[in-house]
Amino acid sequence: MAGLPLACLTQAGFASVMHGTTHLIRLPVPLPPQDSPSWQSPLRAFAWGVRSVASTVLTLVLFATYLGIGALAHDTHFSLGWVLASTALVWAGPAQIILISTLGSGATVVQATIAVTVSAIRLFPMVVSVLPMMRTPRTKRRHLVLVTHFIAVTLWVECFRLLPQVPRERRIAFTHGLGTGLVSVCLVANAIGYSLAANLPQLFAAAVLLLTPLAFLLSTARNCRQLADILALVLGLALFPLAATLNTGVDILISGVSAGTIAYGVHWWREHDPEKWNPVFREDHAQNERTLESDSTQLNQTRVRE
Repeated sequence: MAGLPLACLTQAGFASVMHGTTHLIRLPVPLPPQDSPSWQSPLRAFAWGVRSVASTVLTLVLFATYLGIGALAHDTHFSLGWVLASTALVWAGPAQIILISTLGSGATVVQATIAVTVSAIRLFPMVVSVLPMMRTPRTKRRHLVLVTHFIAVTLWVECFRLLPQVPRERRIAFTHGLGTGLVSVCLVANAIGYSLAANLPQLFAAAVLLLTPLAFLLSTARNCRQLADILALVLGLALFPLAATLNTGVDILISGVSAGTIAYGVHWWREHDPEKWNPVFREDHAQNERTLESDSTQLNQTRVRE
């Protein structure tokens, strides 16, 4: 911490540090121009989608996350085949963690289904926002079924980054390739995590399990853009030890809701009181006040002359 520049503690500094850190491990895979012959075949578009998996740091985040999910499945006595099937069919890290933890704790299938369904509602706006980017006048609903299944946070982010560079008529094939590549990475990570948890000492197995929350924490920090995001993250981490002392069983929920509420309050305050937070606004406001005062003085002088 002694060598950390003070600029890193500001909003812009925090964002620049996180961007610079992930930029070091980003492997650019430039896509061909939209009029290139490489897009003439759907199979080639599929291949470009698979190759694009290497162009984002989120692939590493997914790998670490599903490494932990594989270890978690082993720790809760699920088979390797079961966890691989859940990855392919559920394809949502938080939902899989909920599924494994609820079933592993003795909950019924109905209870686990309800919990997973509720967690999946967050994906609905992502699907609604991405599908219009792929539709053409000839697109039928059955063409979008697999795309809809693949849409999760990672694919949603990458679609907005990559699809504008892909011809519209090849975007579905490209997304199929991108989704297949991401799922394949996660299946490999599942198998490795499951094997590590089975063969490593208990301490190392626990370290593998720790990769899942660390991956979510780093991805959240990477995506912080506004002061409210950073404040919510920092307060959530700071308030959790205090919430844990209450022994309520919902410590993360309490600290998360409290931190998010405080961060939203600060955001609302800044939006509704820009004069206090924005120096440019203060200067413009002062200039307007001087202009109004000058106009009022001139008007009064004109009235006196009359």
